[in-house]
Amino acid sequence: MSIARRRLTPEESRDSALQAARDLLIEAGPQAVTLKAVGTRIGRTHANLLHHFGSASGLQKALAASMAETITAKIGAAAIRARQGLQEPREVVDLTFEAFDTEGAGALASWMILSGNEDALDPILEAIHRLVDDLADAGHADKPIHEDTLQLVLMALGDALMGGSMTRALGLPRDTARKLALSALIRSQG
Repeated sequence: MSIARRRLTPEESRDSALQAARDLLIEAGPQAVTLKAVGTRIGRTHANLLHHFGSASGLQKALAASMAETITAKIGAAAIRARQGLQEPREVVDLTFEAFDTEGAGALASWMILSGNEDALDPILEAIHRLVDDLADAGHADKPIHEDTLQLVLMALGDALMGGSMTRALGLPRDTARKLALSALIRSQG
């Protein structure tokens, strides 16, 4: 007996492909996020993915946009809770570092830059900019939020790319960059 495969809506097909791309990114790195690999993972054809994304570059850009929205929503909610005194600033730092490290944003960003696909970073930069503007509009314009965000994102990105190697080489605990980022964030808010 064969089981009929349910036809997905275009949105479901696209979402399925983006989830598969994100899983491949986390499991095997950005070089594994190809149209062929994503298609194989979700049982769709290369042509189907080309229809949705136009190219591998389009898939990467859509993945970056999807990740950026998810990540900035979590970080934004944590930042608001921290500013209301309902959450420690540590959660904001941890979420940012995890986004770039274990969630693959750092690897994806570096891969895009190295492959010449820098415009695919635009959704990430735009999502961060919207987050910062939203936080400033929420009554925190007196805080140096743009500078805090720049420092935190660059520290998290650097840590994702070289943190393990650098801390080993310097004989420091692996979470040293997170501790430095947290101290800087607390100092700027004090």
